[in-house]
Amino acid sequence: MPRTSHPRQPLRALAALALLASALSAHAEANWPTRTITLIVPGAAGGSTDIPARLLAQKLGQRLGQPVIVDNKPGAGGSLGASLVARAQPDGYTVLVGNSGSNAINYTAYKKLSYKPGDFAPLTDMISFANVLVVPAKSPIQSLDALVAAAKAQPGKLSFSSAGVGQTTHLMGELFKERTGTDVVHIPYKGSAPGTMAIVTGETQFMFDNMTASLVHIKDGKLRPLAVTGDQREPDLPEVPTMTELGMRNFNQVGWMGFFVPAKTPPEVQKKLAENLQAVLHDPDIMRRYRELGGRPGGMPQAGFAKLVADDQQTWGALIQSQQLQLD
Repeated sequence: MPRTSHPRQPLRALAALALLASALSAHAEANWPTRTITLIVPGAAGGSTDIPARLLAQKLGQRLGQPVIVDNKPGAGGSLGASLVARAQPDGYTVLVGNSGSNAINYTAYKKLSYKPGDFAPLTDMISFANVLVVPAKSPIQSLDALVAAAKAQPGKLSFSSAGVGQTTHLMGELFKERTGTDVVHIPYKGSAPGTMAIVTGETQFMFDNMTASLVHIKDGKLRPLAVTGDQREPDLPEVPTMTELGMRNFNQVGWMGFFVPAKTPPEVQKKLAENLQAVLHDPDIMRRYRELGGRPGGMPQAGFAKLVADDQQTWGALIQSQQLQLD
C-alpha cells in the first residue's frame, strides 16, 4: 500500500525553508559588506556630483575593506540613475549619490517619473554648495535692494541666466521673482559654464550661480557678489551677506548631494553604511578637498538628512507648482 505524506509535512518544510532564508539574510546583514559596492552617480563623469563621489569612494573602500566603484548614469535630470537604484536589490551594494534635483525637485517638476520619495532611504549628505547672487562687474547695481528696485522699475527687462531649466540656478531665480514680486526673464543655458559666461559677458543682468562656478570670476574682478544663499556666510566670501541677513526670508536653500539606498534595505545595513559614510566625510583630508571644491563637507546624522530632503521636496515643490514649471 503506497505511503501517504502527512498533510503537515509540506507546511513544516516551508517553515524550515523560511527559517533558513531568515538566518541566511541575518548572516548576510551581519557580515556586510562582503563584495564590491557601487555608487550610482546620476550625472556625467567629471561633473559636480562625480568629482566629490570619486574622492570619497577610495577612502570608503579602504575603510570597509571592499572595493567601492563609481558608475555614471547621466540623463533626464538625474532621473535615469535614480530610477536604477530605486529598482536595485535592497542589499546595501547599490547606492545612489543623489542631489537636490534628482531627489527633491524632480518629484514635482516631472509629471511622469519612474520613482517616488518612498522608494529611497536617505543616509547622509555628501557635500553642499551655496549659490551666490552675482551681477557683472560693470553693472551699476551694487546691492540686493538696488537689484529689486531696478527689476521693479523695468518690468520684463532684466534677465537672469541659469545652468538649465529645473536646475537650482533656475529655481533660485524663480524664488527671487516670487518673493520680490518682480517680472524678470529666465534665460536657460546648456550647463553651468555657458550660464556663468553669460553673466560675465553681460548677456544677462544677474544670476544665482553655483559658488564653484562664480568664485574664480569674483576673485578676478569680473563679477560682483551681492549675497549668498544658505544659513551662514561663506568662508571664501566672508564679506558677502546672506539673503536672510538682507531681509529675504526663507531664502536659505543650497544645492546638496547625498547618499540614498533602496527603501527596503535592512536597517542594520543602512546604519552601518551611514556610519561609515559619515566617518569618511569627517576625515580631515576629505573635508579639505571638498572645501577646495567650494563646497561644505556633509556627514549629518541620517534623521537630519532625511528632514533636509523632505523639507526641500516641499519647498521646491510649492515653488514649481506656483510658477507652473514642468520639465516634461
